[in-house]
Amino acid sequence: MKHSIKKQFALVFIGLMAATILCCWFINNTFLESYYMNKKQKALTAVYGRLNQAFADGSFDTETFDIELLKLCGKYNVSMLVLDDASELLITTMHDSDLLKRQLLNNIFFSGAHTETEKILEKTDDYVLRSMLDPFTHTEFIEMWGFLEQGNLFIIRTPKEGIMESVGIANRFLAYAGLAAVCIGSVVIWFVSKKITGPIMELAGISEKMIHLDFETKYRGSIKNEIGILGENINQLSETLERTISELKTANNELQKDVEKKERIDEMRKEFLSNVSHELKTPIALIQGYAEGLKEGINDDAESREFYCEVIMDEAVKMNGMVQKLLSLNQLESGNDIVAMERFDLAEMITAFLQSADILIRQNGITVKTDLEVPCYVWADEYKTEEAIRNYFSNAMNHCSGEKIIHVKLHKTETAVRVSVFNTGEPIPGEALPHVWEKFYKVDKARTREYGGSGVGLSIVKAIMESMNGRYGVVNYDNGVEFWFELAAN
Repeated sequence: MKHSIKKQFALVFIGLMAATILCCWFINNTFLESYYMNKKQKALTAVYGRLNQAFADGSFDTETFDIELLKLCGKYNVSMLVLDDASELLITTMHDSDLLKRQLLNNIFFSGAHTETEKILEKTDDYVLRSMLDPFTHTEFIEMWGFLEQGNLFIIRTPKEGIMESVGIANRFLAYAGLAAVCIGSVVIWFVSKKITGPIMELAGISEKMIHLDFETKYRGSIKNEIGILGENINQLSETLERTISELKTANNELQKDVEKKERIDEMRKEFLSNVSHELKTPIALIQGYAEGLKEGINDDAESREFYCEVIMDEAVKMNGMVQKLLSLNQLESGNDIVAMERFDLAEMITAFLQSADILIRQNGITVKTDLEVPCYVWADEYKTEEAIRNYFSNAMNHCSGEKIIHVKLHKTETAVRVSVFNTGEPIPGEALPHVWEKFYKVDKARTREYGGSGVGLSIVKAIMESMNGRYGVVNYDNGVEFWFELAAN
């Protein structure tokens, strides 16, 4: 990534580390020498004070003081010499003390002569503290010389080269250590930043998937820090969004169903009104025409009036039957009709129905054959099942021709019972088969009008079977047509 937090995090810490080390090196290089010089001055002053004390209490010639003095000289890297007023040697820390004695006497006798290599650091009535270049060894020293309180002469010195070398070593060591620290720190910080930004990138990936409504991926980190808390919150957010979207989709689906149901009901209402107005137009026109003929007395004989009245009554009966069927069909299709599932003997029902229709069968000269297995129990709405059988049988009688045979059969399987009604006659044209279940569809309109059919009988069977989740269909044969439906077996 161009603006990766890992890179920024690493660069910021590496920069801070490098800047800190560079700052320390600059301060060390600039002020460490002055700091060392100040510490050495204080060391020389401390040794001077201890000498005064030793001569004051008379302990300067004891073994204890000698040991202490050696420790001080070793600690502060100083050399010293003490002479009495006769220039006799009292104390020295050097094997060859002549050089130091000559330097002390030279300082005393030529104290007023200053050179360019000399720098006075501190001057009192008792001593002089200076930085100077030894004319004999050409070595720089910090030197203190003068008189002790008892009048003895002293000189204490420490080489500056040790200070300069220490400062140089310290600066070089800090530079090397700083460079190593920057390199090691860079590697450590890179891995630390990677460990920190890794979970952040994982959370970024999860959030990107959430944008595309993918809620399967979850944060699996186990560290309980701020990132862990963020990961748990994102997991909860993912679950909440998934649940909310699921609820919204469910509600949207239900709303879509309601909208589709409302649209379907509206279409059914419009279709119902259109079909009713179309189907009632002819019988109403006939009733109106024959009624006007009666009123105007077109034929005054009793036989004509009786014929007119029979036509009016016949058309009124047809209209009433059609309206009743349409109302029944509308109830079924709208889902407002209650289906009462019960167990009954289907064979017994069919037998009773055929007995009640015996007069119509004989009037039409039809031979009815049955193939019924008694008893034959099914689970269905008994009233609606009888209505479906009645519509199939009425349709078969109206279209029965040729040998004029209607064959009613029951066929049982393990799960269902198939009811089939076959009639001899002309097969239904192939292009008309898919439409026979539509309301007001008539294969032969002239023949339908002849027997007074409304074209809704098969639509009622379809609606009844769908309300009971039953299957239905039609099969063409060379000598006739068979309509069937299936009900759940006991």
